[in-house]
Amino acid sequence: MIHTVHNDFLTVAVAGDGAQLQSILGRDGTEYLWQGDPAYWPDRALNLFPYVARLTEGSYYLDGRLHRMEIHGIAPYRRFRLAEQRDDALVLELAADRETMAQYPRDFRFRIHYVLRDSALEVVFEVENRDEKPMYFGLGGHPGFRVPLVPGKTFEDYRLRFAEPCQPRRVGFTPACFLSGVDTDYPLEDGRLLPLRHTLFDDDAVVLRDVSRQVTLETDGDSHAVTVTFPQMPYLGIWHMPRTDAPYVCLEPWCSLPSAQDKIAVLEEQADLISLAPGAAYRNQWTIAIHQPAGEEHRE
Repeated sequence: MIHTVHNDFLTVAVAGDGAQLQSILGRDGTEYLWQGDPAYWPDRALNLFPYVARLTEGSYYLDGRLHRMEIHGIAPYRRFRLAEQRDDALVLELAADRETMAQYPRDFRFRIHYVLRDSALEVVFEVENRDEKPMYFGLGGHPGFRVPLVPGKTFEDYRLRFAEPCQPRRVGFTPACFLSGVDTDYPLEDGRLLPLRHTLFDDDAVVLRDVSRQVTLETDGDSHAVTVTFPQMPYLGIWHMPRTDAPYVCLEPWCSLPSAQDKIAVLEEQADLISLAPGAAYRNQWTIAIHQPAGEEHRE
């Protein structure tokens, strides 16, 4: 089922399956969200929970026992229930059941709030631990944005502009996309700019830490742009399907990282996971702001 919210600036569609965004449509008819294509990437905007990216051997230890879980956790593969809706906002909910407990033995409620505020879409991840034991989990977004956004531009015409000068480090990955343990400097032009080119992703995702928590996808000579702000997420993944000319880029705020190469993760020991006490709740808000032609900008 597809759920739709709208205001004077945007119309946003969200699927019940995975609570995944399906469309971010501007008032002038511009589609900002990648629309999915099996030739490149069939998804559009995955929600990652309770693990981000890959687990070594698809497995992890919790409570001293070995469990199996798919890439990016459980949320991408489950149908969420519509919990609340009004014209400009909705809440989708995933509650633990027998199938989730078989992969992740904790009783939880995971809610995703989508709220329109002028030309911005606020995304709120809310996790409630209903279990008698602590939860250990990761969270992340995986939205893809069309590049180019308008006719007459090319992928290479676009760049990422970080809100503040920074000196990011690239998180080291092995060829199999697990942590290598070797991070490297990743200088930006003028400390803020990363010009896009397809070859950036020949070795898969570029995952950065020590980076500004706000980034804008933009081009010269056109006001259509996207700003992703992620104040509670220490990592940013930048990706499209490797070694292709894919016409999109994913800007992925993550709170945690995948497993190390050849090491099965022990969730209780993975330092970047969120630890949530029994009965406690966790909330993480990030934003996709859409920039449109004059007169339709997001009001800060």
